[in-house]
Amino acid sequence: MPSGGVFSVNLKYVKLGYQYLVNHLVTLLLVPVMAGTALELARMGPDELLSLWRSLDLDLIHILCSAFAVVFAATVYFMSRPRPVYLVDYACYKPPPSCRVPFATFMEHTRLISDDDKSVRFQTRILERSGLGEDTCLPPANHYIPPNPSMEAARAEAQLVIFSAIDDLVRRTGLKPKDIDILVVNCSLFSPTPSLSAMIINKYKLRSNIRSFNLSGMGCSAGLISIDLARDMLQVHPNSNALVVSTEIITPNFYQGTRRDMLLPNCLFRMGAAAILLSNRRREARRAKYRLVHVVRTHKGADDRAYRCVYQEEDEQGYSGISLSKELMAIAGDALKSNITTMGPLVLPMSEQLLFFFRLVGRKLINNKWKPYIPDFKLAFEHFCIHAGGRAVIDELQKNLQLSARHVEASRMTLHRFGNTSSSSLWYELAYIEAKGRMRRGDRVWQIGFGSGFKCNSAVWKCLRTVKTPTNGPWDDCVDRYPVDIPEVVKL
Repeated sequence: MPSGGVFSVNLKYVKLGYQYLVNHLVTLLLVPVMAGTALELARMGPDELLSLWRSLDLDLIHILCSAFAVVFAATVYFMSRPRPVYLVDYACYKPPPSCRVPFATFMEHTRLISDDDKSVRFQTRILERSGLGEDTCLPPANHYIPPNPSMEAARAEAQLVIFSAIDDLVRRTGLKPKDIDILVVNCSLFSPTPSLSAMIINKYKLRSNIRSFNLSGMGCSAGLISIDLARDMLQVHPNSNALVVSTEIITPNFYQGTRRDMLLPNCLFRMGAAAILLSNRRREARRAKYRLVHVVRTHKGADDRAYRCVYQEEDEQGYSGISLSKELMAIAGDALKSNITTMGPLVLPMSEQLLFFFRLVGRKLINNKWKPYIPDFKLAFEHFCIHAGGRAVIDELQKNLQLSARHVEASRMTLHRFGNTSSSSLWYELAYIEAKGRMRRGDRVWQIGFGSGFKCNSAVWKCLRTVKTPTNGPWDDCVDRYPVDIPEVVKL
């Protein structure tokens, strides 16, 4: 009997052989046919070939009609294809050192603000297990004792993070205000009048005929909803550029009560923003970093549990905040399952799809106690950007998708360095992969976001060129320190 190690290696090679056979089945079948045809034609002399051509009995009318049919079919095909959407470049806001909130500072402020010892101890335990590091940042208004959640302070934070990200993107791309045709802004909890999109239009003096959208209340997955909306707009407006801005404004959302399910966001959420330039202009393909391949959106709002698992409300004392249900991870897992059921057939190789299908049939017809087959998404993607909503979110997806520590490194390090920046966290993760010099031409990236409602949204990008390590991104002064070891508990 072979040892366990040898058996494991043999099984690995059997699986690799199966994958190669199924994924290249058409090629393996066509090559012998084409080779046989070529040999047969090579054996025939010129007279036989000429005789064969004459036997087809084609006249000029037939040839012209055939050529017209081919040209017509090609024209219809190319005109009906969706326009490619390119990600030209993006920029992430990098908070200044003055906004930094080490653990000691956060807990000192918490003790000074709250006179409830149980709440303080609870937040201490959460922070110890959060996966956050010592360099995360909160807006200036949250450094006051007590915090100053005024409209003026919230607008100031919005202007700081959004304008900084857009200015950085303009420097990188040479983008001019008149070149922006579509503007999409998402911010879940801060929705002033005039809107944040109007604030951007006013600041940069954008064109009067710009198509602008302002999305609110859609949670941490709203960034990919904005990408989807921009993609749809680019399909119907040719030769256009779309600016997408994703952020969450922390200032007005600091919870000052004592309910534990509403204290969690205080410990996890930090300031951040991202600005993304999308385009359907063909000439942008030469300098674009990525091409958008798929966007899959899943909404579980029809279920009451899912609808209320992330819920803004007031507590018994009248303090407003966001409550996070204990069922959140189970609901997120169910939403992810629905999302990957749609995503799988779009991206997985045929070998994985057949294994999934055979196991499904076997469970239905033979034994329903068989475990469902979990497709190997590592065969479809080189990089994973999982929403850095918290350590539990990353742990659950790593387990469910059977990912290695390296696959979730970008998510864990983003959570450690920047905290949960809501919808913009996916772009900090992508920036981390680029800063590490790991992004190569042809690589595929899977972004997965979760948000209130409850939603699970995902996007697939294909890298168009090997990305050089950026020198002015959010990671430029600290990427050499990462990855770092993050203990299960950091004693405060």
